Amino acid sequence: MTYKENFIRFMVDCGVLTFGDFTLKSGRKAPYFVNTGNYKTGAQLAKLGEFYAECIKDNNIEAQTLFGPAYKGIPLAVSAAVALYNKYGMEVSYCFDRKEVKDHGEGGMFVGKKLEDDEKVVIIEDVMTSGKALREVMPKLTGSANVNVTAMVITVDRMEKALDSDLSAVDQAYKDFGVKVYSIVNINDIIEAIKNGVVEGKEYLDKMLEYRDTYGAKKL
Repeated sequence: MTYKENFIRFMVDCGVLTFGDFTLKSGRKAPYFVNTGNYKTGAQLAKLGEFYAECIKDNNIEAQTLFGPAYKGIPLAVSAAVALYNKYGMEVSYCFDRKEVKDHGEGGMFVGKKLEDDEKVVIIEDVMTSGKALREVMPKLTGSANVNVTAMVITVDRMEKALDSDLSAVDQAYKDFGVKVYSIVNINDIIEAIKNGVVEGKEYLDKMLEYRDTYGAKKL
């Protein structure tokens, strides 16, 4: 299997990717759901970090520091940084933000690597739906130093148009911030994995195709 197929199987085995009838926060009725909160063990995080590292390596993404937005992004960035070193010998720093600025001790907004001008930063996130997380963290990052956000890496690109736009959140992020978003897999990869028997779910295939046709975003 390809590493994309392996990742889809991994998500299903971890209970992160499930098929059925779900109502999303947007109100849309979806035949699949991605819940990254179901990664619970050290073994799962170690494997997840390897998939992030492979995506970074395969796309030749330049990274000096991995940034994990609080709170879900923190273990993701840490696991990816460890995997880059263990798998490819790439030593990168990591940092994450606080929800509230600390006014005692070392103080500040960030924990981990202190960001510097021209530092190549990669944002590590789980699933991008609306782009809200990116809009929240970009001012924090650029406000701390004149950093170069080279990319954002996510696990799944749903490739859906936003509620107020025909563009996907991924394309809107590039349009608004100039940040290219890379995903380990997207909805097309998941559909192909079902077709090829990599994972169970052929009974949901028609609904998956219909959902993609209905909510799929236009490309830039």
